[in-house]
Amino acid sequence: MEDSVKKVKIAINGGIGFGAKLYSKQLMTISKYMNEDEEIELTTFQQLYIEIPEDKKEEIIEEFQRVGLSCYPVGNFVKSLRTCNFCKGELEEGMPVAKELNRRIAGRAVPFTLRVAYTGCPIGCGEPLLSDIGVMKIRDHYNLYVGGKAKGKDAEVGFLLGENLTPRELYETVEKIIDVYAEIGKKRETFNKFIKRIDIEKLLS
Repeated sequence: MEDSVKKVKIAINGGIGFGAKLYSKQLMTISKYMNEDEEIELTTFQQLYIEIPEDKKEEIIEEFQRVGLSCYPVGNFVKSLRTCNFCKGELEEGMPVAKELNRRIAGRAVPFTLRVAYTGCPIGCGEPLLSDIGVMKIRDHYNLYVGGKAKGKDAEVGFLLGENLTPRELYETVEKIIDVYAEIGKKRETFNKFIKRIDIEKLLS
C-alpha cells in the first residue's frame, strides 16, 4: 500500500476465549493489509494493533469479522476482556458470562483507557486484581475487584467491591461503574486515580 494513503489504527483479536488464539485464515486475512517489512503490535490485553486505510475501514472490518476476528477502537475506550490462558472447559469456567460482559462494555468511550480482566477460577491467571476492573469466577458466582494497577512503582492490587454476584448483578454493577466513570471522570484521569478521588461504593449504593 502507498505511504500517502491515510491510515487508522484498530485493535483486533480472535474474540473472547481462554488464551489468545488466531487461525491461519485469520492471519492470512490480516497479512493482506500489511507490507512485508511492517510490524504488528501485540498488546498485553490480547489485542493486535493494525493500521488500515481509513477510506476502506468499514469494508475491511467486515472482512475481518467474516473470518471470526473481533475489532475494537484504539484510544480512550474500554478494552476487550483479557481472559485466562488456561481452562477446564467453556461452561465450567464461565465463558458465556465473559463473552456477554465483553459484548456489553468493550469499545465504550471513557476518560482514559480502561482495562477489564476476567478469570475463571481463583488461580487468577487473567490477572483480575491488577486490572482497572477484574472479575473472578468462584463456583457459580463472581467476585468483582476494582482499582488494580499493574505498572509503576505505585502498582497495587484492586479491592473487592462485590462478592458472590450473579451474572446479572455482575453485568449491572460493571456497567454502572463504567457509566459513572464516563460521566464524571476527568479527561485522561486513570481509573485508579478516579476511584481514589470519589467514593465508588457510595455512588453504587
